[in-house]
Amino acid sequence: MVRNAGKSLLIDTTPELRLQALAFGVNRVDAVLYTHTHADHIFGLDDLRRFNDLMDTEIPVYGDAATLADIRRIYSYIFTHTQTGGGKPRITLHEVERSFEMFGLKITSFYVIHGKLPVLSYRFDRPETNSTPAVSAAYVTDVNYIPPESMAQLHNLDLLILDAVRYEPHSTHYGLYEAVSIIEELKPKQALLTHLSHQFEHDTVNAELPPHIQLAYDGQVIRLAGD
Repeated sequence: MVRNAGKSLLIDTTPELRLQALAFGVNRVDAVLYTHTHADHIFGLDDLRRFNDLMDTEIPVYGDAATLADIRRIYSYIFTHTQTGGGKPRITLHEVERSFEMFGLKITSFYVIHGKLPVLSYRFDRPETNSTPAVSAAYVTDVNYIPPESMAQLHNLDLLILDAVRYEPHSTHYGLYEAVSIIEELKPKQALLTHLSHQFEHDTVNAELPPHIQLAYDGQVIRLAGD
């Protein structure tokens, strides 16, 4: 979740969305950006309806054309008019642009490769103001190859969040040392590794990593300069 200017921008709707929201006090979702439509990234979409109720508004949802088509197919009941019945998520679908602005952030979308599947990643830049410095972060999950044109989007970051599923290389995800190699090439000020498997013992792995690279954990909050 990316927060700025009092707004909350959620990346993907995982199956445990409701549990995570309750555990960590998430009470608003102002928009959703999707990376792709594998089950572990979209099967919490129905829980957006609670945020509709809390905020009394529709939620804009962004993804590429294939992602939006999958959402219409998998969640067809959302888009089917019904006279009676329980609540449904109130969402509007928008094809994501390569570069756009939202909630005081410049957002850049670009593709990385997840096995053979192109997956969207996102960079967030907040411009410098009189009271806050410029900050930048990127979220790159489900990846085992970053094309050169996408690597170019990942330089000069304050924070990079990157996939690392296990120690060894994987057919659709980076292994730990592959991810560390990418981070060392890009040189963000700070990097967090996500999409972790239970092959990692958290404290042990963190002790092996450089101080600016660590395993992420549920509920972790990173406040970038000026927040």
